[in-house]
Amino acid sequence: MPGEAGGGFTDLVLKVPVPEWIGPRMVATNARALELAAEFGLPAPRLVAADLDGRALGTVATLETWLPGSSALPPVVSETRLRNAGAALAKVHAIPDPGHQHLRIRPRPVADDDFAADRREGRMPTTELLQHADETTRKHGVPTGDHVFLHGDAWPGNMLFEGETCTALIDWKTAGVGDPGVDLCGFRLQTAIQYGPEAPDEVLNGWQEQAGREARSVAYWDAIAALNTPTELKGFPGFTTDGSRLDTAALTQRRDTFLRTALDTLTT
Repeated sequence: MPGEAGGGFTDLVLKVPVPEWIGPRMVATNARALELAAEFGLPAPRLVAADLDGRALGTVATLETWLPGSSALPPVVSETRLRNAGAALAKVHAIPDPGHQHLRIRPRPVADDDFAADRREGRMPTTELLQHADETTRKHGVPTGDHVFLHGDAWPGNMLFEGETCTALIDWKTAGVGDPGVDLCGFRLQTAIQYGPEAPDEVLNGWQEQAGREARSVAYWDAIAALNTPTELKGFPGFTTDGSRLDTAALTQRRDTFLRTALDTLTT
């Protein structure tokens, strides 16, 4: 929607709850995350207005700036783009835990989903590999480390790009705090599914170069990210090296290969 800002007009994005998808708390989380992003100068939309108790509009609602750029997934991806994506996440993770009520601890990517628990409790079919991975990560335990600001749903579809440059991170409704591996390895998983087994290493390289240190416990968080996906990856995007689309079986195999690699590292 268009709105007036600074004496001119700009495009704005209205966010409200969506039944069975986006709850009022998610709208509030997005608003707080955008405030924090502005405070630290992160590339993200800017919050223009918010009615977080719904008294003015009858529903929780926010207005944020619309930003140029594209979040469309290219059928073929460059190393530069992947590294820039990793660097963009590292900038988020440079912000320590702000201790805000709307920013909850996130133990996994898209933490409102818990597909591992769904399989464990019989609500979703499982496989021998996924069951083994669940048992292995639970036995391993969560690595210790300082909590930082997290995007919470880090994948290429939540990044705006102009050319090879990441210009903004969008859709902060599951933002929170936790280990950087939640975002980093969630993103690594997504690129493994979308572009194959070499893509995640470029994301890691970009993150480490920006952060100025090595990422910790990557294998554990890789496994956690892989576990928080459906048993079969129906409808997920993914491409061959020539840009052709992959089917469900091929995408699921990519996830499984990523998970096996993580488990091999975690158990040696």
